[in-house]
Formats: sequence, C-alpha cells, structure tokens
Amino acid sequence: MRSFDEALQAVSAVDGWMSPDQAERLYRAAAGTHRGDIIVEIGSFRGRSTIVLASAAPEGVQIVAIDPHAGNDRGPQELDGFEAAAATDHDVFNANLAAAGVAHRVHHVRAFSDAAHGEVAGVVAVLYVDGAHRYAPARTDIRDWGRRVAPGGTLLIHDSFSSVGVTLAIMRELMFGGRWRYVGRARSLTEYRADLDGSWPSRVGNAGRQLLQLPWFFKNLLVKVLISCKLGGLLKKITGRDPEWPYCCLLYTSPSPRDS
Repeated sequence: MRSFDEALQAVSAVDGWMSPDQAERLYRAAAGTHRGDIIVEIGSFRGRSTIVLASAAPEGVQIVAIDPHAGNDRGPQELDGFEAAAATDHDVFNANLAAAGVAHRVHHVRAFSDAAHGEVAGVVAVLYVDGAHRYAPARTDIRDWGRRVAPGGTLLIHDSFSSVGVTLAIMRELMFGGRWRYVGRARSLTEYRADLDGSWPSRVGNAGRQLLQLPWFFKNLLVKVLISCKLGGLLKKITGRDPEWPYCCLLYTSPSPRDS
C-alpha cells in the first residue's frame, strides 16, 4: 500500500484526466477497504485511476478493472470506429500497470460492463463508474452494478454534473432514491454511500443536496456549447482564460478527450 503522494507519483506519466482531489477521493475509498473486499472499476482507459485504486487498497483486496478497449466511447468525437486507438490503449494500459508495480493486483476484464457481471463473484465494496457517458449505458452501469454494492459501500462516478448523459442517469437512478446518500464531489467526481435510511425527510434532504449541484452542471454545459460552436474566443474574453473542456481538470495530459 502506497501513500497518496506515492500513488500520484506512480501515475505522473500516465495519460488521462483526473484532478488531484479526485484522485484523493478514489484513494481514500480504496484505502478504507479490507481483506476480502472487492473493488470494481468500470472504464480504465490507460490505467491511471486503476493504479491509484491498486496503490491504495490493502493486501487481500480484489481489484477488477472492466474496460473492453473496443474503440467506442473514447470521447465526444470518438464514439465509434477507433479500434486501432483502442488496441494501443489496451497495450499501454497493461504496460502502465506493470511499470507501476500493480499488475499482479488487478484483474482486467476486457469486456463491456453489462457482460462482465460473471467475472465478479460476491458483493462489491467500492464501485467506480467511468465508462460510456451516454445516458443508457451510464444508467445501466449505475443501476445494475450499483445493486451489487454492499450496504454501506461506496459508489464513485466520474463526470457527474458535467456529462449530460451521466447527469441524467444520476437524476434517474440516485437523486430521488432511498438507498444512496450523496456524500459530495471533487469537481466532477461524485461520491455516494449505500447507507441512506430511506425515510422521506432523508430522501428530500439528499435530493436537495444534489439539486444544488445543477448550477455548476449548467455552467459546464454552457462552456461545452460555446467550445463546440467554436466560440472559445468569446469565452476567453469573458473569463480571461483559454477555454478548456470542463469535465475535470487535467492532472496529466493526453492527446485526445474521452469524456462527454
């Protein structure tokens, strides 16, 4: 088990998107598990979040990384037909885990998440969802894999209140439900705990805390629209900064976006 600073250092050369505070939420969730627990990650890309989880988890914790590396849903302009890039992603993923010294701790399932349930035996202690960001697959991941999280377990979702599809899936499956308590977020990474008591006062308060995140979501949506419409210059005049796609802050650089 590495310290958090050591985990960040281990991914310093790994392509991807994750701010340090997001990485810290993943690290804390994994560090809180115990021998025999299972951590499931949906969407691994080139392994940065996988390495953080594996660096934090105590010995005896099973870490399952699910990513088909199939060339679809790599980003807003990379929804389908990127098989060659995906083959590279798969090779780089394996190389990055080996370089970080955590390959032996990770069981990689190269399959779509809805077909991977048979690869995980038992309940899940920590579930990290960063797969396809379209509404239907995001909702399926949250709903179906969320059912497998143990009472009191943790659910983390990347690109929450940033991606339209992910945000709509959260609103449908989590916002008004009686199981998942909203803990908070680090930028676009939300954290939930499966310990809401289900009473109406608790559900209303829980929904209210999530609804308070919607202004931030609409701001992100406006920025995306302006950038997509090639109005980044206008945005720079307003903010005084070069426009960036707002799903998160780049901790380490990568040649192309993969979130929507």
